[in-house]
Amino acid sequence: MPDLSVVIVNWNTADYLRRCLDSIYRGCEFGAPHNAGQQPRIEVIVVDNASKDGSAEMVRREFPWVRLVANPTNAGYAAGNNQGIKLSSGRYLLLLNPDTIVPDGALGRLVEYMDGHPEAGIVGVRLLNPDGTVQPSCRSFPEPAYLMYETLGLARLFRKSRRFAAYRMGWFDHNSEMEVDQPMGSALAVRREVFEDIGLFDEQFPLFFNEVDLCYRAKLKGWKVVFTPTVEIVHYGGRGTSQVRLKALWESHCSLVRFYRKHYRRRIPLAVYLLVVLSIYLGAFFRIGWAAATMRKASGCRGGKRSGLERDCA
Repeated sequence: MPDLSVVIVNWNTADYLRRCLDSIYRGCEFGAPHNAGQQPRIEVIVVDNASKDGSAEMVRREFPWVRLVANPTNAGYAAGNNQGIKLSSGRYLLLLNPDTIVPDGALGRLVEYMDGHPEAGIVGVRLLNPDGTVQPSCRSFPEPAYLMYETLGLARLFRKSRRFAAYRMGWFDHNSEMEVDQPMGSALAVRREVFEDIGLFDEQFPLFFNEVDLCYRAKLKGWKVVFTPTVEIVHYGGRGTSQVRLKALWESHCSLVRFYRKHYRRRIPLAVYLLVVLSIYLGAFFRIGWAAATMRKASGCRGGKRSGLERDCA
């Protein structure tokens, strides 16, 4: 049995996926089971959601040690992860975005952390931007008051406040280990027993809020969700969703509404529920309008054919 099953769901990010798989191969061995101080035994499963950029062919050609699932249609992120989880056999699973780089030794440290903290059912790692700066990756669950602070602009005005910036945890520097609500799903480690206990990803959240729902359900069952800075992974961020930015923004807000309908509808008064839903949709229209205007402005300073790794304005 492998120590760790790495599951990567990919959609049209072949260049990033190649980098990611290269980094995993350099930092691990596919041999004996893990002992402290040694490289872990891993398996890697890539689920490609009908990419049009040759991602599946690239994996077959360049990474024969990867188990590839090539879907004929885009099944979505949640369903893709579920496919990979069902095929996996590791003691732990790392759900990893393709736009990541895994530093040498990171997966070994992750296995050692999971071995040493049996109380941690889900573990989020410290994400770094390509320039080495820390990428905020932890949030609280979207309680009604927290979303109201976001809508009213108080979270932006008081970015370090534990009260007004509670949702995005603007006060947290990501330098210390602590129990959290929802680490970002870009690099999320999950103990196999968690899936056996609470089930797989809820596919009514195809792209967004699936990991939030997973963490919420895990906490309801008594599992701890922990952030640790002892494991670092580089994350470029949004390389799949940037291809359909406006649609992704709309889907993110719709997924938040679904999350509220599933987990909060019976917990909070109807008037509060309706007010929250209204604020979510108003936020969606504002953000989509702002993003559309920004994209129109940016299109004036982009020229030529964009590469797979994108070419920004000079």
